[in-house]
Amino acid sequence: MSDLVGTCPKNFWEEWILEGDAAGDPESGQEWGWFTRDRQAGLMDPGDRFYVVAHGKLRGWAPVTGVYYAAEYNQWQICRKGGAVACTIDQAIPGFRGLRRVWWKREDEKPFPDWKKK
Repeated sequence: MSDLVGTCPKNFWEEWILEGDAAGDPESGQEWGWFTRDRQAGLMDPGDRFYVVAHGKLRGWAPVTGVYYAAEYNQWQICRKGGAVACTIDQAIPGFRGLRRVWWKREDEKPFPDWKKK
């Protein structure tokens, strides 16, 4: 299991939510991708969790459906569909580049009904 976390840039937050299949949305059946040059993406497998941080807080996770490498662009694509879960932890998380391994325990996660608010 390689659960990873990435930061959504502040200026892309609303647009990222509108992409679709956000936590609480009905599933569209479409697959969505998170693009990164961080090689850690290659450690992930379908079923792992990809967590997202934005505006200093953990916002939730989505189950990974696939991970692909595009050599011509030198980037990875972490794919997801519906089934995202809004959650947070009692810790501020400053934004960062690339990916990080999850450093908290799943038991520390709690529901985050207002996850879309800045």
